[in-house]
Amino acid sequence: MTSEHGAEQRPAEHRDLPLFPLGAVLFPGQSLPLRIFEERYRAMVEDLLDVADPTERLFGSVAIKEGYEVGEHGVQTMYRTGCLVQLVDARPSAGGGYAVDCVVRGRFRLSQVVQEQPYVVARVALVDEPRPVPGDDLLGAKARRRYESLRTELEQWRDEPILGSLPQDPEYLSWTLSARTPLPLPQRQDLLEAHTTGDRLTMLSTLIGDELRAMAAIPSLPASDIARTRWSPN
Repeated sequence: MTSEHGAEQRPAEHRDLPLFPLGAVLFPGQSLPLRIFEERYRAMVEDLLDVADPTERLFGSVAIKEGYEVGEHGVQTMYRTGCLVQLVDARPSAGGGYAVDCVVRGRFRLSQVVQEQPYVVARVALVDEPRPVPGDDLLGAKARRRYESLRTELEQWRDEPILGSLPQDPEYLSWTLSARTPLPLPQRQDLLEAHTTGDRLTMLSTLIGDELRAMAAIPSLPASDIARTRWSPN
């Protein structure tokens, strides 16, 4: 089977994963520290630590559309496209919780919830990322230039440098810019759901350009308010 872009398309791989909804959109390649304190997620971490193969200590994360991260009935609705997350390290913390370090892997599409206690387990279809195609390098260069302009503007408001180099590979660049660009959650979710690297880079150029124009129009209040992109305190 081939996709509309001409690349061979493999049947989707399905698997059941513990699910951890967050008030943020994750992107492949990110490093993710979390503080785990709710009983159900402590149980999830302990079950993952029992998995012999460290590369299989996986759970899924999706962004919350309505509701909150904490509380028995906190999550009302959530997006269906999320990311695989690998538990890399877990350290007991005060009060019986865990401080954990994770790495975000590939994407998935949530099919159905198969278990709700002691924590949610969902059946997901892994998304096979299409390889970059000719022309993505040019799209990446455009998105990179606009991000560099945005970074310069943001550094003036922060009064401190924003560190971190950008990858050359178009796919990795698209994920890095998606993670670093301060945008509202729905727009970040749109970037996660983009079908191809080229689609994502095109969206980034448009969104970053909109941010730059908004910041120029209202110099006393930057459109990319840093407070709206802070990580959740999980």
